[in-house]
Amino acid sequence: MTTKSLSEASTYAEVLSWASSFLEQKHRDTQIAKWLMKERFALSLTDFIRLQKKVMDQRDKDIYVKDITEAGKGRPPQQIVGHEWFYDRQFKVTEATLIPRPETEEWFHEYIRQLPDRPLRVIDIGTGSGVLAVSHKLERPQDEVVAVDISQAALDVARLNAENLGAEVTFYLSDMMTDVEGKFDLILSNPPYISQSERSVMDESVIEYEPHIALFAEEEGLYFYKKIAADAVDRLNPGGYMIFEFGYRQGDQIRRLFQSYFPEAKITLEKDFNNHDRTIHIRNEIQKEKEGE
Repeated sequence: MTTKSLSEASTYAEVLSWASSFLEQKHRDTQIAKWLMKERFALSLTDFIRLQKKVMDQRDKDIYVKDITEAGKGRPPQQIVGHEWFYDRQFKVTEATLIPRPETEEWFHEYIRQLPDRPLRVIDIGTGSGVLAVSHKLERPQDEVVAVDISQAALDVARLNAENLGAEVTFYLSDMMTDVEGKFDLILSNPPYISQSERSVMDESVIEYEPHIALFAEEEGLYFYKKIAADAVDRLNPGGYMIFEFGYRQGDQIRRLFQSYFPEAKITLEKDFNNHDRTIHIRNEIQKEKEGE
């Protein structure tokens, strides 16, 4: 079927066909057209199929065309509609927060099932939109969850997500764990880990629309891991856990880093669905006191 011009397109199917063609001409992912239509108008899959032959209301058409125009410029569709899904929950996102990635959702799913039943004190460092902290609290309501970020704008988004989803998370405006007291049983973080040298190979929409403070890190992307490792020596309880996401080429360096601070720890690197090293899991093994000491 020949794609109709925008002025000729009237049904949902025709408007969607125009949108896909438009995005293709702009060298954008054509699947964005379907995603935006479903998310903008809160359509279930059944709704989406049922409406295909229906005439689209002109007001809705105008809204959708504006969305597609923004997507054609490279604006992430999640920012266009103002939300993304994480662990089957809708989270508000803005230009002050990173857009949650499937890789992060994958490792969240894996670790949350493996934790002991006892209540844990948890901190999420650099919480952004709050997806890890909020999702953790909702999955494990017995845990005390603290979340920190250096960006007030990001914290505002995270607090709103916690409120909307009914998660009791304590938020602090803090540079890492500086303004938070006490020790933790689990330290989580998806920190900035991209080095400036990698900037040239990154997707232009990420560079232009997502917050650089949440993307880039000094010392070839290792700055925040070094900071967390040094701080965690006095902040992680014996038998506690640390789980961090990292760039797929950083695994060996980060493992050596944490091994130097936690020589008795059990440390493993876990791969993502693309078979890339993606997370480091650290168990702070309890050191038994030597007899006579």
